[in-house]
Amino acid sequence: MGAIFDMQLASETLATDELTQITGCSRKGDQIAWLNLNGWTYFKNKAGEPIVGRMFARLKLSGISPTSLTTGGWAPDFSSVK
Repeated sequence: MGAIFDMQLASETLATDELTQITGCSRKGDQIAWLNLNGWTYFKNKAGEPIVGRMFARLKLSGISPTSLTTGGWAPDFSSVK
């Protein structure tokens, strides 16, 4: 999974055309509805457009739950180390 974090990021956030491609919607209201329906985290800018983080999108699209990374979903097992 470390390879996901080593990839170069074009930008910290998705571009408008990328968000349109993922949601299948060009209107910001429809994009917001899709993001809510599918459990995506986003912020709205001053114009009311949804802003999605690129790393969040990479995790979601690869099937990794972003919350599993923050809730201690994985830890090394050192019980057999002496």
